[in-house]
Formats: sequence, structure tokens, C-alpha cells
Amino acid sequence: MERIVEVEKLNFENEYEVTLRPSGWEEYVGQEKIKKNLQVFIKAAQKRHEALDHVLFFGPPGLGKTTLANIIANEMQTNIKTTAAPMIEKSGDLAAILTNLEEGDILFIDEIHRLSPAIEEILYPAMEDFRLDIIIGSGPAAQTIKLDLPRFTLIGATTRAGMISSPLRDRFGMHFRMQFYSTEELAQIIKKASLKLECLAQDDACREIAGRSRGTPRIALRLLKRIRDFAEVADEKEISLFRAREALDALGVDERGFDEMDLRFLELLIEAKGRPLGLGTIAATLSEDEGTIEDVIEPYLIANGFIEKTARGRVATPKTYEMFRLTPGTKPTLFDQG
Repeated sequence: MERIVEVEKLNFENEYEVTLRPSGWEEYVGQEKIKKNLQVFIKAAQKRHEALDHVLFFGPPGLGKTTLANIIANEMQTNIKTTAAPMIEKSGDLAAILTNLEEGDILFIDEIHRLSPAIEEILYPAMEDFRLDIIIGSGPAAQTIKLDLPRFTLIGATTRAGMISSPLRDRFGMHFRMQFYSTEELAQIIKKASLKLECLAQDDACREIAGRSRGTPRIALRLLKRIRDFAEVADEKEISLFRAREALDALGVDERGFDEMDLRFLELLIEAKGRPLGLGTIAATLSEDEGTIEDVIEPYLIANGFIEKTARGRVATPKTYEMFRLTPGTKPTLFDQG
């Protein structure tokens, strides 16, 4: 069963994410520091009539890495080719993509940490020297053919910056860490999106949805679409605070943006009575794989101070005990949280 607060993109979301995605800086809300720096770098590259330096975006899913890549392409007035690292299986796949690029084009590679070492080796000269080295044949008869490539910009996106090899990471001229959004920023995003969906969300409803969206625009937009369904069934042209709360409660998302999986995770840590729990133990107990725990569930809980990662494992913080209205060492149930 897919979680409504899942930060990874769900199967049905490609189409509406594109329609609700901002196309320029004036529409883009949040990530102010990144936005200001990119505007400077883009203007400088345009003045020099050069391609923008290679860019790496990293941070939790759903924070707008793909959106920023598309805005950069719009601002540079160039084409963008989009792919994901798991789709580049053979050196020929990458060669075909690179040789089809034109001067100044942008190549966006999502999940770039999943590139194989062999593919990375081909990417190095392409990024540094705009050259493609192709080996034809094998053994003593093997020959290397060097093909010149147009100057292009590689934009990489990853949720696991630590898994990118140092040689690849060092070839990116700009590194940007994406931050979780504030409630105010998410409320602005929800307001703009509700206009595009032709079902205006009232200001207090926008803030309510934003407060339960885990600091993530993707989740905010997903919740907005589901709340719109509740409003339409009730024959309401606007989304009120009452309707937003009713829908969010029905969807199982509490005022902190937690669902049952988050609460089970926190309950498990409290039951350990201060003893750190390893990732494997947590994953086995929750019947989830370790990657989901580490990439999907933990980032928001860590960023908001509900859990801590130590060398020995994960522990609940005083903030978590306070949320469950407990003192350290006592045992909760899911129904104790306030």
C-alpha cells in the first residue's frame, strides 16, 4: 500500500507534477539561497556566451530538484534531456545520449549516485574535456576513438550524496543542498497550485495543509489533490479549513504530517528505553527495507529533531517523548500521542 506522505514520486504523479511545476524564478517559491546564486551564475554564463558549469543538487526527495533543472533550462533558453541513472545500463546508452546533445544543452540525470563505475569512467572526459572516448574491439586490436562533444551542462540530482564517488562529485562546479520548506513557503505553493487546479484553497486551509506536508512540496501537492476530491464531492468550489482538516484526518495524516508508519517507528524507539536500535533491526520489525527507512522515513524525523542517528543506532529524542506525553523510559501505545 502506498503512503499518502510518501516522498518518492508515485506512479500516477508525472502528469500533474508537470502541470503544477513552476517554469520561471518568479513562480518558484523557497530555496532562496540556491535561487539567488543560480541567477547570478546563469547571468554570468550568458554574458560570456558559455554553457553553465555542471550542477549537483542533493537532498531528500520531493524538494524540487527536477523543477530547478527545468527552470535553469528555461532561463538559459536551451533544451533539456532528462534521464535517470538506472536507465543508463551500457556505455552505448550514455554515448547515444551525449552524441545527441547540441551546444549549450542540459543533460539532467536523476538518481546519479546509481551510475555504474564503468559509466562514470566515460562521463569523466565528457564533463571535463567535452570528449567521448569510445573503445572499438578488444584485446591487442582494441582502438580508442575520440569524439568531440558540444559544450553541455550536466545537472545531477541525488538523495544519497554520500554514495557519489569523489571523482564524479569533484567534476561538478556547483553543489547545492536542498532544504525542507517552511510552512509559509508551502502555503504559498499550495495557494498557487489550487488556482491552477481551479479549486481555490482558503488561506487558513493552505496553512493547515502545509503544516501536515512534512516540509515537502510533492507531499503538499498530493494532499491538495486528495482534499480537492473531498471538496468536489461536497459540491464546494473552494477548499475550507473544515474540509481540509476532515480530509487530512480521513487520510490518516496528523497535525505533524505523521502517518501510522512514522508513529510505529517512533514507538519502536521509545520501547527500546534509550537503547540505540540498528537499521537492520528497525527494518525487520517494521517489515520495510533498509533503504526505505533511511531515504524515506528518517530524513524528516531527523531534520525536525524527533530521532538521532548515533554510531550504535537510532534513538528517540526528548521531543519524541514529549509528543507522546511520556517521560523517558515509559512505554507508549499509538493512541497515547497527542
